[in-house]
Amino acid sequence: MKIGTLENIQHAKSLLNTTLLRPKPSSLIDDYGRCMKKLRVSLLEACNFRCFYCMPEEVQFLKNKNLLSVEEVYKITKTMVGFGVDEVRLTGGEPLLRKDFKEIVLKLSTLPLKKLGLTTNAFYLEKELEFLKFTRLNHLNISLDSLDANKFNRITKRNGFHQVMSAILKAQKMNFRVKLNMVLLRGVNDSEVFDFINFSKENNIEVRFLEVMKIGQAYTQNNNIYMSAQEIIELIKQKEPLIPVPMAKDSTSFNFRTSSGASIGFIASESQSFCGACSRLRLSSEGFLRACLMKEDGLSLRNKSEEEIYELCNKVLKLKPIERLYGIKQDMYKIGG
Repeated sequence: MKIGTLENIQHAKSLLNTTLLRPKPSSLIDDYGRCMKKLRVSLLEACNFRCFYCMPEEVQFLKNKNLLSVEEVYKITKTMVGFGVDEVRLTGGEPLLRKDFKEIVLKLSTLPLKKLGLTTNAFYLEKELEFLKFTRLNHLNISLDSLDANKFNRITKRNGFHQVMSAILKAQKMNFRVKLNMVLLRGVNDSEVFDFINFSKENNIEVRFLEVMKIGQAYTQNNNIYMSAQEIIELIKQKEPLIPVPMAKDSTSFNFRTSSGASIGFIASESQSFCGACSRLRLSSEGFLRACLMKEDGLSLRNKSEEEIYELCNKVLKLKPIERLYGIKQDMYKIGG
C-alpha cells in the first residue's frame, strides 16, 4: 500500500486514538544530573536552500545508501524512548526531502512521545500538511530569516519565499503548533525585527530570534554578522514593554509577550548558553549519537542491540559539555540542525 493514500492517512489518524504507554522515567542521566529527554533525529544532510551562513553553494551530501533506513530510525528511537526520551524532533538538512518521510512519521507516531516535531524550511511543507494532520507530528519549527521576498531569496539563494509563506499560514490555520526561527544577521535582516513582531501579533505565531552560531560557514563570518539577543531586547524595550513567559528549565529559548500581543523568544546560544540544563542528544543521519552541536565526536548506534545502545548512550553522555564551547568548523547540515 502506497504511503500517503487515504487508507494510510486513516491508519495514521487511528494512531491518535491508540492508548499509548507512558514513557519511562529517564535512565539517561549524566554526571551533572541532567536527564536526557529530547532527541534530535537528522534524516539526511541534503537541503534545497543554500543559506550563506549554513552551507556552501557547491556541496557533496551523504549518499542515500548511507542514511539510516526507516526501520533503523524507528528501532533506535524506540529504544531510546525506552530509556526515557519523550520528545523527538526530525531535522536535517531538509527532512521533507526524504522520499520515505511519511513512512518515518507513521512509524514514530506509534511511540509514546510527549512531543513529535519537525524542523523545516517549509518549501515542501504545504503539500504534506493534510497527511501530517492525521499523525502525531504537530509541532513545526520553521526557519524564516526574512519577511521580504527579495531579501529571503538573497539569503537562501533560492526563489521560494511565497511558497514558504503560504505553508506557514496554512499550517497555522490548521492548528499546528508553529514557531518561526529567525537567525539574526547584522546588516542583513536586523532591520526586520519589528516586522517579525508585527507578524507574530497579526498571525498568532511565535517568533524566535536566534543568535548566529560559530558553526561551519558562520565560524569565520560570525564576527561580522553576529548580533546578541540582548541588543534586540534593548531595542524592543525602547518601543514597548516585554512581559516574561515562564519556560521549562531545559528550554533552549527564553520568551516574552509584548504589550501589543506578540509572542517572541530568544535563543541566545552564543551569549546566554543553556548548557547547564541541556537535555538533548543528537542522532546523525548515518546513525552516530552526538552529545552536542559543538562536538564532532559521537558513537554509532547502527546494528546495535538494546543493551549495546544503552551502554553507548552513557558513553556519549560523558562527552556532553557543561559549559559553552567556542565553536565547530563542521557544517551544520552534517550535524543536524
